[in-house]
Amino acid sequence: MTEPLELVPDSERRGLIGALPAAARPFASLMRLDRPIGAWLLFWPGAWAVALAGIDRHGIALILWLGLGAFAMRSAGCVYNDIVDRDLDRQVERTRLRPLASGRVSLGGAVALLVGLSLVGLVVLLQLRPLAQLVALASLILVAIYPFMKRITWWPQLWLGLVFTWSALVGWAEATGRLSAPGLLLYAGSVVWAMGYDTIYALQDREDDALVGVKSSALALGDRARAGVALLYALAMLLWAGAIAMVRPDALALAALLPMALHLAWQAATLRQDDPGDALAKFRANRFAGLLMFLGCLVVGSAA
Repeated sequence: MTEPLELVPDSERRGLIGALPAAARPFASLMRLDRPIGAWLLFWPGAWAVALAGIDRHGIALILWLGLGAFAMRSAGCVYNDIVDRDLDRQVERTRLRPLASGRVSLGGAVALLVGLSLVGLVVLLQLRPLAQLVALASLILVAIYPFMKRITWWPQLWLGLVFTWSALVGWAEATGRLSAPGLLLYAGSVVWAMGYDTIYALQDREDDALVGVKSSALALGDRARAGVALLYALAMLLWAGAIAMVRPDALALAALLPMALHLAWQAATLRQDDPGDALAKFRANRFAGLLMFLGCLVVGSAA
């Protein structure tokens, strides 16, 4: 039976998802296959940690495994989030056509997909050393709680930061065999960075969130959202500078952070907080920001 046209978003009629068989398209949409930005943001902190620790042959393979893990777990996270939020999603214009909210995917189908993606994550987990495995498993508690935080606190972006940048701890533990201060500072800076970019993302939904009673840092900050993002980005840079200084105690090493600092400063300075289109563009720019930070960590880690 053909789906009612009004229930099928444009993203399923074109591009990568549109090229898939019709029966697979809602599941690909559930995984956000057309929006890889989330997988990139999940991946980058782990890659930074491996680069800062100093890449060798094992490090290259580790980065590839972390990439696969980021894709699988981000997709699983989207499925889990949509399962939890399916009733709320029906009330928000931007999310009402999501596969579960619109009824194009059953709850059972979504759970089966979640299990399959989790098994891919398990394969990645088995490639890691015991310490890194324990660190990775510890994140599951945070992941399970995250979808509920926007009902509890005005700062669910903090929880997202804790979850979305956990790969920094996994990568550091695997690359160095321990959890030490540089890795912890890298993670802390990454958490604050994620709070900044997710505040930008939340600017798109302020009106709908207020109507349905969902909380966010964008609503909490109000007209001070741009200043809040700038402050978060500045704090992230300070924490990352601390990590760099501990790995290579040389003032010149901090210059590796300059491209990232300039990019984040541009985001904050030019953010139009009342323009959803600009907010989305600035949020997506963090994929490139992640590359800049990776190159900085690579330079420092290779010279340490």
